[in-house]
Amino acid sequence: MSRSKIETKTNKIELKKKNEQFEPRLIGFCCNWCSYAGADLAGLYRVKYPTNVRIIRTMCSSRVDPEFVINAFMTGVDGVLIAACHPGNCHYVSQNYKTIKRVALLIPLLETFGINKERLRLEFISAGEGNKFAETIVDMVSLLKELGPSPLSKSKEDK
Repeated sequence: MSRSKIETKTNKIELKKKNEQFEPRLIGFCCNWCSYAGADLAGLYRVKYPTNVRIIRTMCSSRVDPEFVINAFMTGVDGVLIAACHPGNCHYVSQNYKTIKRVALLIPLLETFGINKERLRLEFISAGEGNKFAETIVDMVSLLKELGPSPLSKSKEDK
């Protein structure tokens, strides 16, 4: 095979990679009692939402350590959703208020890594809000598509 044919094939492959649609990777930490049940309800009713999300069930949103969020971004995830019970409706009394404070403290830390604060989202979703869960995922995926790949996932690809 001649050198020009190899270069042409390489150029076609590179063009194809550039034209491929970016599909963001999203991690969703869902509390067992409300938002995980809301995600389950969305599935039971066959509500359509993107498959870009990987759900991690936690007993409570307050159990989501900031280190989990940072590790998610460090491993190349483009966005993180923390889904919690509505304030005043937590199975563990007031633990979701701690989650609100943690997320507020976590955002400036993420910005020091160059991560846009919109890549992390705290949403209150009850067990009966399957549609809200689906809408949240749709909103996050479309926002992440606009933002593009996480700056940390780009640096990971370079290595």
